[in-house]
Amino acid sequence: MSSRERILGRVRRALADVEQDDRPYEQAFARDYLREHGDLDVEQRVDLLAENLADYRAIVHRCTAADLAATIAGMLAARGSRTVLGPPGLDPEWLSAAEAERLADRAESTPYELDRVDSVVTACAVAVAETGTIVLDGSPDQGRRRITLVPDHHVVVVRVPEQVVSSVPQALERLDPARPLTWISGPSATSDIELDRVEGVHGPRTLEVVLVTA
Repeated sequence: MSSRERILGRVRRALADVEQDDRPYEQAFARDYLREHGDLDVEQRVDLLAENLADYRAIVHRCTAADLAATIAGMLAARGSRTVLGPPGLDPEWLSAAEAERLADRAESTPYELDRVDSVVTACAVAVAETGTIVLDGSPDQGRRRITLVPDHHVVVVRVPEQVVSSVPQALERLDPARPLTWISGPSATSDIELDRVEGVHGPRTLEVVLVTA
């Protein structure tokens, strides 16, 4: 008998006297928790998102759709980015004013090649105001997870107000759990036992979020 068979056998014996619950998953658990804290209007929701993003040390920009290309170009220029990578479904107008060389997202790119990319620009699936969280779901305008984890600078565009929700439960209703979800709350960071913060450990060292209105 293998170790796997022994472990599964113990689990079966432990569950032998547990009553079978055939209720659908949606009915198995009470979901009477708060869906959001307070009743925020659109402006308050967006302001809360910007505040929490900044609290996580993300850099927040606001602009209109007409100014988006210029805003992104200015951000890349200020950082001195010579190359910028965008996923294949990204609106080409967003990078139309950028002077940096546009790189394609290639499946054969190695981590070392991606590490040499100066900046990455993507859209997002949804943004959560209460937690300051940006969620990517691997859609064509967001690309594969690794292009937003390996390069050191990530620019995320959030469409206001349609992509901004108040709470995590509201965000989950918009997301497909079968997709590769990436939840981002500020730039990647960790702290050691002395609470010395180090950024860029598990993802981009710098996160810039553009809140763009129509």
